[in-house]
Amino acid sequence: MNNQDLLRDYMKEVTALVEASLSECLPSSWDVPANLRESMQYSLMAGGKRLRPLLVIAAAEALGGSREAALPVACAIEMIHTYSLIHDDLPAMDNDDYRRGKLTNHKVYGEAMAILAGDALLTHAFYSIVQAARGHQVPAEQVLNIVEDLSVLAGPKGMVGGQAADIEGEQGITDLDQLKYIHLHKTGDLIIFSLMAGGRIANATEEQLTALAAFGRHLGLAFQIQDDILDLTGDEEKLGKKTQSDVKQQKVTYPYFIGVEASISEVERLTQTAKKAITDANFAHPERLLEIADYLVKRDH
Repeated sequence: MNNQDLLRDYMKEVTALVEASLSECLPSSWDVPANLRESMQYSLMAGGKRLRPLLVIAAAEALGGSREAALPVACAIEMIHTYSLIHDDLPAMDNDDYRRGKLTNHKVYGEAMAILAGDALLTHAFYSIVQAARGHQVPAEQVLNIVEDLSVLAGPKGMVGGQAADIEGEQGITDLDQLKYIHLHKTGDLIIFSLMAGGRIANATEEQLTALAAFGRHLGLAFQIQDDILDLTGDEEKLGKKTQSDVKQQKVTYPYFIGVEASISEVERLTQTAKKAITDANFAHPERLLEIADYLVKRDH
């Protein structure tokens, strides 16, 4: 069995573990309105790459940390990511009808319930993080650091700031630096969080946390540029959404500024820079992180 097959099996194993946990993320004993519970689960269990939870667990394991201890935080970042997608699809934002090949949340449950489902997932993510301390003896100081990281990287300085810049950018992005800012924050910051959270669970040193952040910054930008490329060249069935949507919405992308071939080269350059950050640091088991980086640069959906 080659490295690609081993990575594929690893990703399937981690994804199955994460999805089983996500399916039970709201305690059955909680008295939650049925429509709200269903709306949350509808988007949370709609599939997707589960990249961010994968990175939490892979980063923890790269430093000898526990997969079980990382799992509540892995689920938390998927809740944050899912809430952002629910809100991003709303008529006031991107006004999308489909996500991952299924009707978007507001098309099924209405705008008001979709907003509330997003709000609930955002809030419940912090509850999930705390369970790493409650159930898996992750030190309270590390959990506090993880909560602080998420508050920064998912908030106005991070993902939400990137989304705001994206909305403003629809009125006219004039240079690549503006687009880079959007990609780094709207997409990249949750990837940085995922890696740093995994590192914190495994008691990473400051040097290792810095390396994980650098890995995430470059990998996150490469990931989003690859999305820009796939919007032009990808297969709609594999992507689970319409291609050419950026063109139709007149959104500027990396291929718009520098062309498809140069964008492909930039993805490769960023991926190599990301990998170097990890190989230059002292990780016990860096192989999975390096393999994930290679997988992302070659993905077709």
